[in-house]
Amino acid sequence: MSTRLSLAEMATQVLQTANAYEKTALSREYAAMWFASRRGEGPAIETGTAQPPLRPARPDKPELRDPRDVPRRKPGSEAGRKALLHAVGHIELNAVDLHWDIIARFGHVPFPIGFYDDWVKSADEESKHFQLICGCLAEMDSFYGELPAHAGMWRAAEDTADDIMGRLAVVPMVLEARGLDVTPGMIEVFRKAPDAAAAKAVEALEVIYAEEVHHVAYGSKWFHFLCGRENLDPKIAFHDLVGRYFHGPLKPPFNEEKRAEAGIPPDFYWPLSETGSIG
Repeated sequence: MSTRLSLAEMATQVLQTANAYEKTALSREYAAMWFASRRGEGPAIETGTAQPPLRPARPDKPELRDPRDVPRRKPGSEAGRKALLHAVGHIELNAVDLHWDIIARFGHVPFPIGFYDDWVKSADEESKHFQLICGCLAEMDSFYGELPAHAGMWRAAEDTADDIMGRLAVVPMVLEARGLDVTPGMIEVFRKAPDAAAAKAVEALEVIYAEEVHHVAYGSKWFHFLCGRENLDPKIAFHDLVGRYFHGPLKPPFNEEKRAEAGIPPDFYWPLSETGSIG
C-alpha cells in the first residue's frame, strides 16, 4: 500500500470503503501508519487536503430506516440486548467515519498537528469499539447488519459540512457526550444478564465508556481553541451553534461528572435542555 497518500487522502479512502469490516481494518491500519510517522519510524505523512464524499460509503446491510421506524425491543430480553449491541455497533461505525471526515473535510483550516493526532486516535479507537461489539454480537449468534438501523446519524455531519465550529459543537460535544449519559445504564442491563455473552458485552462497553470521554474532550479542546482564536465566548458560541444545527432540546439526565471530565461544564448544556433556558 502506498505511503505517499496524505492523511486527508487516507481519511477519504476510509470514507469511500463500504464494507464495515474492511473500513475499520483500513482505519486502524492508517492510524498505525500515522503514529509510526509521527514517531519518526516511517515515511513522513503530510496532513494534506482532499475532496471527501458528502456521505460515506455504506454496506448493503443494515437496512437504514427513519429513527421512528426502527423496532423497539425490551432491553432485558436476549433479543433486546442483541438489538442494543447492534445499535451501539452502528453508532461506533458512524463515529469512525465522523472522525475521519473531520480530517478530510477541514484540512484547509489551520490547526496544530495535535488536532490530527487527536482525531486519528479517536477514529482508531472507534474502529476498535466496532470490532469489540462485532465480537459480542458473534457470541449471541448475530452480526452487524442483521437488524435495521436508523439513518439519522449522518445528518449532523451534512448540516455542518461547511462549519468546523458547528461540527465540533454538535458531534463530539452533543452527540458523543450523550453516549456518556446513557452508557452506564447499558452496562447495567448486561451486568444483570446471567450469561457469558453478556459478561463479554460488559467488558466491551466499559472500554468504550472510558475512551469516549477522551473523544468528547477533544471536541471541547478544539472548540475552545477556535473560540480563542476568533475571540468568541465559548458558551455563547456553543449555544448559538447547537441551536442552529441540533434539532431539538438536549435530553437529561446528564452525566455531569464525565462531562466535566471532558471539559464541558453544566452551563453549556443545561440551558439547552428540555427544562433549561438561555438568558
